[in-house]
Amino acid sequence: MEIIEKIALVLTIIGGINWLLIGIFDINIVSTIISNKMIDNIIYIIIGVASLISINYLIEEKRA
Repeated sequence: MEIIEKIALVLTIIGGINWLLIGIFDINIVSTIISNKMIDNIIYIIIGVASLISINYLIEEKRA
């Protein structure tokens, strides 16, 4: 499960950087790279699920 948690953390960081670019420069890297709206939504869902996994990882770390 450790590999999944690391992948989730990396995806969450990438998502955070994308939001930073949206906030500062109004540039959405995902939409810029991928022109298909359905694929955009799938990528956002994957990053959202990765964020949930990262929250779980954070909670488990505090218990240990």
